[in-house]
Amino acid sequence: MDYNYKGLRLVYSGTELTEESSATLGQEYNIVNVGDVSKLEAYLNTQSLFSTPDVIMIEIEDEERVFSVIHQIKNNPLTSGLIIVLLSKTADARLRTRAIKAKIHDLYFYPYNMEDLKDRLNFLIKFKLIKPNIEQLSVIKKQKEYQTPRPKRFFDIVSAGGILLVLSPVLLIIAILIRLDSKGAVIYKSKRVGTGYKIFDFYKFRSMRAGADQQLKDLSALNQYADDGSGTNAFVKIKNDPRITKLGNFLRNSSLDELPQLFNVLKGDMSLVGNRPLPLYEAEMLTSNEWSMRFLGPSGLTGLWQISKRGKGEMSDTERKKLDNFYARNYSIWFDIKIILGTFPALFQKEKV
Repeated sequence: MDYNYKGLRLVYSGTELTEESSATLGQEYNIVNVGDVSKLEAYLNTQSLFSTPDVIMIEIEDEERVFSVIHQIKNNPLTSGLIIVLLSKTADARLRTRAIKAKIHDLYFYPYNMEDLKDRLNFLIKFKLIKPNIEQLSVIKKQKEYQTPRPKRFFDIVSAGGILLVLSPVLLIIAILIRLDSKGAVIYKSKRVGTGYKIFDFYKFRSMRAGADQQLKDLSALNQYADDGSGTNAFVKIKNDPRITKLGNFLRNSSLDELPQLFNVLKGDMSLVGNRPLPLYEAEMLTSNEWSMRFLGPSGLTGLWQISKRGKGEMSDTERKKLDNFYARNYSIWFDIKIILGTFPALFQKEKV
């Protein structure tokens, strides 16, 4: 389905906006070309709550000046939630790192595909909702909410309930060991994006030291999922992650850290089998219709990607996406049983991730 955002305002700061690019974006946005970044700053200072733009695109000419203005935008309650996209003539890894730290929504290097850029903006507007946080996504009334097929839901409840009942002593022992091993909560909760972009609290036994999430950007070079050429990876998996505790390493290698997700299954947040629910920062990168298909199928505790190449460690970002899309198109109760049977031998393949 195509969505028309005509009426939303896109403010462009720079000199390289071609007629072709303007025409492409102008089909869906009202474009205001304000000129250089100093004029952008002056323009924003005159806006009110009702006239603030929805998207800001900035060409990087004077880097320090641009990031100074971005700092002002981020610290102004009126503009802090705006979508900001930067455009640069020079491909620079240092600049990308700086943009990430400044919480820029995206950075494009010339030459770029205008259709891809338009898709990116449409995604951010629809699913990030500009000013509200992405956590508020789950309160949106969807046009068609995904419903788990009854046989699959029945299978999930019976299986998850039975496993929890049998393994309850194991769960208790693991909880005690985590308490003794390191400081912090026994259960790690994080926001995940599941089927239909539903956001929920995702449970795991804590396997990392306190503050591990804040160290993620510093470890991006160790990401197991190879760069697909876009300069960013939608998935993150770090080999020999230094944030993991000794006990956490054992829990991860044995997949015991994932047992609390059986409660997610009972609650209906996810299924036993499906595409892995993604952290918010990963879900935001799956912007195109091609890759967002994975959210149209069930999310689950185990899936195709977990039983494919688990022990090899070289699965690429693109391979992972294709597996997710394949499952979303072809899932069935018999396919799920086959994946479950394939999960057990996969657990015994050695891999430190």
